[in-house]
Amino acid sequence: MSLILSALTRLNRVLEKILYALLLALLFGFIALIIYQILSRNLPLLPRLFWTEEFSRFAFQWMIMLGTAVGVLHADHFVLEAFPSGTRADQMTRWARDLACLATGIIFVWFGKDFAISGLRRSATASGMSMIYVYSVFTACGGFIILFSLERLLHAALHGMSAMEKVLNTPNAVDEMASNDISADNGAINSLSSTNDTLNQGGHA
Repeated sequence: MSLILSALTRLNRVLEKILYALLLALLFGFIALIIYQILSRNLPLLPRLFWTEEFSRFAFQWMIMLGTAVGVLHADHFVLEAFPSGTRADQMTRWARDLACLATGIIFVWFGKDFAISGLRRSATASGMSMIYVYSVFTACGGFIILFSLERLLHAALHGMSAMEKVLNTPNAVDEMASNDISADNGAINSLSSTNDTLNQGGHA
């Protein structure tokens, strides 16, 4: 199991870097296409390229779905904690969260493949591009979600849920503030204790 987790972790780190590069390229492409649309409507010297609207929409769809997969890896999606942290019920909901993500990835791949294949029979209106390049986003997203969810579940099974979340989860701002407050309180207590010790020593002298 440890070897499987190690290999899966290395694979996912490579995939994560590729996804970040793709997301950055899609973002810049999306912005460039939107800007061109606006300029071409107001500047007669620029030709009207009607496919830019389609491509900007397709880029946005890929950004959302690929970003969703990365969000699964780092638990960046919206979370509502129903139980006190650390309790048995809280641990069960955390396991259920990652298992639900895995199930979602499997559903995306299972039903998404037929949806992607149906794109072979359809073409985009303005550009004429085959819609398989758009419809396959669900299958691709599902594949990434499966790999990322498996890493989280294997890591939690081998090292514990808390250890996995410490390694993979994006730090929570509320938890960081609470930790900083605790550290500040401990520092103040230690400082006060040192001052009292100094005063006591002076009194004995």
